[in-house]
Amino acid sequence: MNAKAAGLELTEPIIHDELVERCKRGDSRGFAELYNKYSKAMYNTSLRIVNHTGDAEDVLQEAFVDAFRSLEDFHHKSTFGAWLKRIVINKSINQLRKRKMDLIDIEKTNVGHLPEEDSLDEKEVQMKVEDIKKAVRLLPNGYRTVLTLYLFEGYDQEEIAEILGVTHATVRTQYMRAKQKLLLYIKQGELS
Repeated sequence: MNAKAAGLELTEPIIHDELVERCKRGDSRGFAELYNKYSKAMYNTSLRIVNHTGDAEDVLQEAFVDAFRSLEDFHHKSTFGAWLKRIVINKSINQLRKRKMDLIDIEKTNVGHLPEEDSLDEKEVQMKVEDIKKAVRLLPNGYRTVLTLYLFEGYDQEEIAEILGVTHATVRTQYMRAKQKLLLYIKQGELS
């Protein structure tokens, strides 16, 4: 990493903190700057979870309204972006719950374990990024949500279980099934 890049990293949190402080003082330009800085990334985070542009737009607006109303609760224990992302993820999951997302609690069923399905050689499957995105969009809500939170948002399975209000076993099962179904879509070429 060069010195210039290192210097930018060191000053970036200070800039963000100053923006937040300006917003706390009621600076309307600060609100606009924060929105412009984070809206695209937060929209994409929501879209990966809810898989619907209108719902992602609604989540984005609600998340910013809540964040701006709750700025006094933000005490810089994390970055503003991480704090806002948590709001967006929670609102996205709530949006899915409104649509009755299908997450089956494995401990409330009589299923002892997953049936062995045809194993797919992951190394055989070479895809472009767009094909993978298409395949992820085809997944059922529950599978897509767990896969997105785990792979793209960086949450571990215990955190996902807590966020979704299900057991760790359910998250593990949903993730394994999502991965199998994703690989099946890719292998069968069902991406149109």
